[in-house]
Amino acid sequence: MSQISFIHAADLHLDTPFQGLSRIPETVYPDIRESTFRAFYRLVEVAIQKQVDFVLLVGDLFDNERQSLKAQYKLRQGFERLREHGIDVFLSYGNHDYIAGNIHPINYPDNVYVFPDQTVRHVIYRRNNRDLATIYGFSYEERAVHSVKANEYELAQTNTPFHIAMLHGSLKTNTEHDVYAPFSLNDLSQRPFDYWALGHIHKRQCLKMNPPIVYPGNIQGRNRKETGKKGCYYVELSVENVQMNFIPLQAIEFQTVNIDVDDVETIQQLEETLRHKMMNECTSEVPQLFDIVFKGTRTHPLNWKSSGMLEELIELINDQLTTYDIWKYIHHWSFDIRQEEQLLGNHDPFISELKRMIEKANIAEYLEDLYEHREARKYLTPMTVDEEQALKDEVKQLLFYMFYDKSL
Repeated sequence: MSQISFIHAADLHLDTPFQGLSRIPETVYPDIRESTFRAFYRLVEVAIQKQVDFVLLVGDLFDNERQSLKAQYKLRQGFERLREHGIDVFLSYGNHDYIAGNIHPINYPDNVYVFPDQTVRHVIYRRNNRDLATIYGFSYEERAVHSVKANEYELAQTNTPFHIAMLHGSLKTNTEHDVYAPFSLNDLSQRPFDYWALGHIHKRQCLKMNPPIVYPGNIQGRNRKETGKKGCYYVELSVENVQMNFIPLQAIEFQTVNIDVDDVETIQQLEETLRHKMMNECTSEVPQLFDIVFKGTRTHPLNWKSSGMLEELIELINDQLTTYDIWKYIHHWSFDIRQEEQLLGNHDPFISELKRMIEKANIAEYLEDLYEHREARKYLTPMTVDEEQALKDEVKQLLFYMFYDKSL
């Protein structure tokens, strides 16, 4: 009976700069900086351990179009190791690493097939001189592809038992990410392919099982919104069925932890609560970066924040937890202020207008003089969308806390 096995991965984002983590101590930052490479090394080792036929890499192998030589060489080293074990690689480029942006490409070993342009093409995978699978895909030539590429996937007249389509794109209805190469489930499921290997969306999800239409997510979380385990799918495909197993690859793990502060009376109790949560409930085989959300309606935790005691407490905890081999670090913390807003009145016109003005504010205008300063601009990088939103959230928190405190 014909059967093949492969690794399906996407969105490696090698050499991610991890913007917004500049305050991380020097003792642990190298682990973060190298995490995308280490996750890729684990992918290679999993492929070898599982003795797969091939590896599918569906776009955004690099974090941006100006691919560093380091990232390209690290990728090539991994491909060479796969070649030593007789494992092929089929890869496509996505919106982050589109072809026209890479002015210094390097050559990969002969076990690697790169989809060369924006035309949907196919290539045949052979094992022991037998044609086993036809692989379909395309690469982004420019940063954005807005056409419905799914319509271009047509079954080739080959004698292979399996047909596998690679597509870096998103559902037409997606509202959380930029929509590229848009498709609907019907666009894909009505076409006679045995497996749709998707990329672009960093959240792992199986859109449909018959046929499998699958996002593996990225292999390494890159910010506090990309929490939990990240990795690839190990797929065994036969004429009769398909078996899929998710395999974690992340070298560090982002986690969001909620801390209830309503029953906390002293800063010492808060320390005990926070330390117990991180040490006993948040276990992992890899280092962890925590986003702590303090939830509650009582005022004394807010006073600890305004007095600087809370920041000092977190610094003390971080100093201890970063000494472990599998370290932990609180890189971001905030208060859930929804309950405070309720106490002030959700429909209070002043509060509503204040919220609207904060969200509408153009932060870049306020920082324009700083970023244009001849000396300061040498050390500054533009704020990301996430950083701007985090700053707005902090402003809202501070203002709501002030009103909340006076309302008691």
